[in-house]
Amino acid sequence: MTTPGRLPQPYGHDSGANLADILERVLDKGVVIAGDIRINLLDIELLTIKLRLVVASVDKAKEMGIDWWEDDPALSTRARRDELARENAELRERLAQLEPARGQEEAS
Repeated sequence: MTTPGRLPQPYGHDSGANLADILERVLDKGVVIAGDIRINLLDIELLTIKLRLVVASVDKAKEMGIDWWEDDPALSTRARRDELARENAELRERLAQLEPARGQEEAS
């Protein structure tokens, strides 16, 4: 017996699926959402916005070759250390180039 106005259960009454199960499935498999928004006026394209959204776990993203956060200094301490080390090496090189010139100026 069903009650009018009652919504059906999407996974059946005894499936036991909850939000955590659904989220786990989505993150395990990954989901790609893609869409384009175009604004035209008299057959003249004024604006195009392309949207791409990937929802996946970190492990799944790495399997797909997506790992941009590892090279972003704002998100990764390793990337921040690498950037500081590179900058430090560049400054040492510039200092090494300036010191001989400074020694020649003092000698004259």
